[in-house]
Amino acid sequence: MAERTADVVVIGGAVMGSSVACHLAGRKDFTGRILVVEADPAYETCASARSAASIRQQFSTAINIEISLYGIRFLREIGARLEVNAERPAIDLHEGGYLFLATPDKVDILEENHRLQQKLGADIGFFDSAGLKRKFPWLDVSDLAAGCHGLTGEGWFDGYGLMQAFRKKARALGVEYIAAQASVDAAGGGDWRIKLSNGDTLTAPVVVNCAGAAGGTEICRQAGLEVPVVPRKRCVFTFDCREKLDHFPLLIDPTGTYVRPEGAGYICGSAPPEDRDPDCSDFEVDHSLFEEHIWPALAARVPAFEAIRPGPSWAGSYDMNLFDHNAFIGAVPGLKGFYLALGFSGHGLQQSPAVGRGLAELIATGAYQTLDLSPLSIERLAAQRPILERNVV
Repeated sequence: MAERTADVVVIGGAVMGSSVACHLAGRKDFTGRILVVEADPAYETCASARSAASIRQQFSTAINIEISLYGIRFLREIGARLEVNAERPAIDLHEGGYLFLATPDKVDILEENHRLQQKLGADIGFFDSAGLKRKFPWLDVSDLAAGCHGLTGEGWFDGYGLMQAFRKKARALGVEYIAAQASVDAAGGGDWRIKLSNGDTLTAPVVVNCAGAAGGTEICRQAGLEVPVVPRKRCVFTFDCREKLDHFPLLIDPTGTYVRPEGAGYICGSAPPEDRDPDCSDFEVDHSLFEEHIWPALAARVPAFEAIRPGPSWAGSYDMNLFDHNAFIGAVPGLKGFYLALGFSGHGLQQSPAVGRGLAELIATGAYQTLDLSPLSIERLAAQRPILERNVV
């Protein structure tokens, strides 16, 4: 057993923890020692590896739109930003856009969201039902009033590749990764004590909790903080379609079901009904969700999907924030040196560039310098001031 010291310990080394470590290590005004503790070093079960991996600007709140506007710039420039030893990572970014569809009773919300998105600089097109049919002739628009399509700046990418690119860059910048489970307690003297499952102990003045749903919640409890973040299973299904459908985006049906291209086929999914969405830690696929909910919804929206061939499927987990489905980011009042990046509710991959940059600024300088992430502080929980995001997928 060894006792070691660090300036910053990041718990959770998937995309969020690795982004924080990478951005902090890359700052010229920070020269401290950074250790990242990851309980699943093969990344077999982390959300980053099991995600549908996409990015959108079509949120209904300014903070989420601004986070993703930076995110798409970062993803477009990832080769230059995360280059290591002349090797540039590639994440196969496809800017096919999201297509949000609205029935007549929801078109006012769509219009309001679109105005905000345009105001902030997002490149989103608004189409009435006739315009949708012209743009996407394979789409059934009989019950639709309108839709919004991301013309640029939205799409999908290799999420595992993004995580590994952050990790590789962080290591090249001197960050050390430790394969172990972690637990924390206050060590006194302004430091935190982090006990590892390998028997080692770390002490550091700063801990950043990026450990996801179950692990992150437990770390918070050990620090004396209760957060309403739980693991919720999300299943992803694949299929092939006989008919070729040109210019297919990431389609969000009014039922909440989504589908997008993946190679020569498609991937799809949907949140299960509330009575079938308990806290969950297993990765068993619920095939009845596809058969009873997803496929019927997709076949009704895209008639060509009545004839498909199902393929492999998998399950992962969201660190779901039950308070408002938005992340808790930043310092925790009353817990000196304890920072959060938890509860992303499915948005972690696309938000990792801006959140990593922001937390690095906060740790190094005591303030956000570029994009102010304080609306996502955990202080909104005590104030009972949720961020009401209408576009939850």
